[in-house]
Amino acid sequence: MINHQADINRALHKEGVRLAAPVSNRHAEIITPAALRFVATLSRHFDSRRLHLLRNRRIRHRAIDNGDYPDFLDSTVDIRNTEWKVASIPIDLVDRRVEIVAPVDRETVIDALNSGANTYVADFEDANAPTWLNNVQGQLNLRDAVNGHIAHTCSNGRQLVLGRDLSTLVVRPRGWHLNEKHLMIDGRHVSAAIFDFALYFFHNGRTLIDRNGSAPYFCLPKLENHLEARLWNDVFNTAQDAMGIRRGTIRATVMIETILASFEMDEILYELREHSSGLTCGYGDYIFSFVKRFRYEPHFVLPDRSLVTVNRHFLNAYLRLLIETCHRRGIHAIGGMASQIPITSDPLANAAARHRVREHKLHEVKLGLDGTRVAHPGLVSVAKEIFAEQTNKTNRIFEVSDSISVCADDLLAVPAGDVTDNGLRSNVNVAILYLEAWLSGNGRVRIRNLLADANTAELSRAQVWQWIHHRTTLSDGRVVTPAMVRETISEELARMRQNIGETRYKSGRFDTAAALFERMVTSDDFPEFMSLAAYDQLQ
Repeated sequence: MINHQADINRALHKEGVRLAAPVSNRHAEIITPAALRFVATLSRHFDSRRLHLLRNRRIRHRAIDNGDYPDFLDSTVDIRNTEWKVASIPIDLVDRRVEIVAPVDRETVIDALNSGANTYVADFEDANAPTWLNNVQGQLNLRDAVNGHIAHTCSNGRQLVLGRDLSTLVVRPRGWHLNEKHLMIDGRHVSAAIFDFALYFFHNGRTLIDRNGSAPYFCLPKLENHLEARLWNDVFNTAQDAMGIRRGTIRATVMIETILASFEMDEILYELREHSSGLTCGYGDYIFSFVKRFRYEPHFVLPDRSLVTVNRHFLNAYLRLLIETCHRRGIHAIGGMASQIPITSDPLANAAARHRVREHKLHEVKLGLDGTRVAHPGLVSVAKEIFAEQTNKTNRIFEVSDSISVCADDLLAVPAGDVTDNGLRSNVNVAILYLEAWLSGNGRVRIRNLLADANTAELSRAQVWQWIHHRTTLSDGRVVTPAMVRETISEELARMRQNIGETRYKSGRFDTAAALFERMVTSDDFPEFMSLAAYDQLQ
């Protein structure tokens, strides 16, 4: 096995580019000097601005901590009140009734593209543990898929190849807050968002246009305001100019998964209007953001996660505002993701899971969403059936409301409900199981017949921190304290050890995950993201 790292560093050392990771076998087709120069070009243009926006985030967060709650901006009222539309929709994005969101490992890429979903969101963020191997292999897998020659032999001998009717490919890079620690530009770690975007665009942009009749499509996570959307728009323009590709070719869907972004949906669409392909919901991250942003306010304490469902007022208002905003601007409003998976070993449990998916998707369709998301290929047909039953249209973009009917109080309405011992234990259990998988290099894991991503663990640990910080009283009368949580962690670890066996337990990273979780939930400070707190422990 040849490691090309030294050769690449020698070729680029005078250009301020330094690679701190091995480049072996076919990965050298992705991590090339030319590709890294493209990453460096975008980084030099935009990283100072990114860091400035991240500093502005912290300033805004401190203001909220001091009681300056979010509201719709006075400075952009003209954007909200003026009639304008985003760019016309590309043909292969007109029908987005069912999207599958899945990781970028080779087997999953093929299964997702063959799933029958209208689009496949290839996720480098929440469904991906950002090891160097995962990120670079994921880029190689997508490039092979775009070029039509991806294949894979599964561990059970199953042979996977691409079929004929493929899902339209959309790529979700990591968020602005993350760095890629394995690459330095001018002595500074490169933005993970720019790294992911630049490699995919550099290797696939022209091929998608010339050979596939498509274009580079993206899904942008974790934005908090329209200035962060403006940064993406400028990145797109610079990248297109550098590659000789017409401006407006790139299209991007923004995930509204932070409470602050929900107050700037119009503005976000406006900033990306030449490149916009709409907005989509991110329920788990949105609730996590709600807890995180108002973590010091006792009247913002949320009940058990199982009680915070899409029919609660603040989530329903968020959905209605997203639909009304997108349709007024002539673009898609996409619903949230169902994390259920088929349960082949238990027909009754499987039927119950499918029923929950149907009810969830029926709620979204009746609200007026143009599409929805699933996490598993086995649920694509369920979601498609719901849309077929309710409408024969490929989208509902032209169902425009007369006026926006959601106000700030609707978005900030705190749902009532109990905090229970079962809810506490569930959060502890899920967070540790997911963290263990993430630290072991797996960004999506099956827990209790659901597919858990990073947002699952983020919400779990945020709620536990909130309950400790505010000494929340459980339904049985006990107060949540650090000592109670430490005892619960110990009990849940013992249960995991018993369920999975001593050999599996010792070979895993359960104790490390539990220690990390305990530090995050008992600390006076609140780590903004689990991935920031744990990234140094990944290779």
